[in-house]
Amino acid sequence: MRYAAIDIGSNAIRLLIADITDNDGIISFKKNTLIRVPLRLGDNAFLDHFISDKKSEELIKSMVAFRNLMDVYKVTDYMACATSALREAENGPELVKQIKELANIELEIIGGQREANIIYSSHFEQTLDRKKNYLYIDVGGGSTELSVFSDGEMLASKSFDLGTIRILDNQDKDETWESLKEWIKVETKNFRGIAGIGTGGNINKLFKLSEEKDGAPLSYVKLKALFAYLNSFSLKDRINTLGLNQDRADVIIPACEIFLTIMKWASIKHIFVPKVGLVDGIIQLLIEKNFDQK
Repeated sequence: MRYAAIDIGSNAIRLLIADITDNDGIISFKKNTLIRVPLRLGDNAFLDHFISDKKSEELIKSMVAFRNLMDVYKVTDYMACATSALREAENGPELVKQIKELANIELEIIGGQREANIIYSSHFEQTLDRKKNYLYIDVGGGSTELSVFSDGEMLASKSFDLGTIRILDNQDKDETWESLKEWIKVETKNFRGIAGIGTGGNINKLFKLSEEKDGAPLSYVKLKALFAYLNSFSLKDRINTLGLNQDRADVIIPACEIFLTIMKWASIKHIFVPKVGLVDGIIQLLIEKNFDQK
């Protein structure tokens, strides 16, 4: 049995095809194929509030390709979600219709809170110490989702229109930063020794560059040093010398800034990086939907 998850983000779109196994009633999945296409829809959405004809054509071609791959892999169920770029594009709903007609894919444009809830569905919190307090931080191209966990329970959650593509395009607003700071102050004031949980492609790459062991946290001090190191290279050298992909080499800098700022405001000294994202949460939702029905 195979399920598929599609994530249409502001920086890239992804298709995850996962194999589902049932081991004496314990349902789990293993990643079979992950495809990432760096469309960067956010450049259109945040500057023009419209996805251009060129980008729209590329998106639809990608969705047709994803549909063909799902058919070849004999995927039995799927879920496709679009986040902040299509949320803000005036022609987002029209693109949803075209994707249905031309690629036969049902696409849902989701809000920031729904996005956070889907990622939470991956149950990354189960691997952490329930006695500790955590601030979950997901940084994307167009939005940042924050959630406070204590004793294994989510106590507060909020999405902010602050992301890597917005910063690169100078579309981040002072009031958004202030709102973020105030929310962190209010929601974390009763907790001591709060740790971070970071998700998203950029923090995954930063963790890899840090050379920390899997499962070990990344310290604020090390992340700050890594930020300074990356910032000492030009964009060209981050690509040619450090070997970063072109669509990662620029966004990794504002991503680092967002994580460091949030960690500073929340007095977080260490952040865990479970390497999960929206597609992982979607697969888990499909498992719960299908196996609950049975």
